[in-house]
Amino acid sequence: MSNKFLNTPKFSLWLEFEEVEPESWDIYNDYCNIHINFEDGKQYGLNIWTFDYFKTIIEDNLNKEKTLKNNDLYILPPDLFVKQLTRDCIEATIKDLLQYGDLEQVLNNNIIA
Repeated sequence: MSNKFLNTPKFSLWLEFEEVEPESWDIYNDYCNIHINFEDGKQYGLNIWTFDYFKTIIEDNLNKEKTLKNNDLYILPPDLFVKQLTRDCIEATIKDLLQYGDLEQVLNNNIIA
């Protein structure tokens, strides 16, 4: 383990793709919810998309009949984009983000559970 993460607060992860139909997720082109629980009691809930899922949602949006005014102008993003929906990728991402501050400062304050 890199010395970079020596002072990272300890946390546990609940990953939707491990709990809900684990064999049905596309690790490169999907989205999920996660919960992060820290030893100090702080909790976060995040909506995560993979990079490829962002491309998919754009294509799907462009190919569907428009039912909402201006829905081709924007897509509401998740809290975080990752390369893969895997425990290793998400854990490494959270550890890296924690080097820059609390998650609600690095991401957005709506992620506090």
